[in-house]
Amino acid sequence: MPQDYIQIFKGSPIEVIAVVNSLDALGIVPVVKDPSSSARLAGFGILNTQQSLWVHKDEEQQAIEALSALDS
Repeated sequence: MPQDYIQIFKGSPIEVIAVVNSLDALGIVPVVKDPSSSARLAGFGILNTQQSLWVHKDEEQQAIEALSALDS
């Protein structure tokens, strides 16, 4: 990822959906990196089902606050 983006979360696809919905409500559109989907499209197998969420540096603080709200 370019240096303008920060990884804020890594987890299962179900957890990622919950975080993405929370961020969408704030107007933040995260980048979801899914290595298993990329591997499948390239014709390879992969056991890792973890996805990661990246947000622009300008939205990092808002995104972290949204993650904290989900934890409580």
